[in-house]
Amino acid sequence: MARLWAFFSDTRGATSIEYAMIGAGISILCIVGAGNIGTALKTKFIGPISGGLN
Repeated sequence: MARLWAFFSDTRGATSIEYAMIGAGISILCIVGAGNIGTALKTKFIGPISGGLN
């Protein structure tokens, strides 16, 4: 029981896990933002250009 309690009370790796979660969150936001910008640019520029060529 003492080993189990020592395992759950150990906080040495908590900071690195928190930084990894922050990094993962930022990268997800960047990917989603880039996708939304790409979709908006495609709608704004490619749509009218391809419509004008038909």
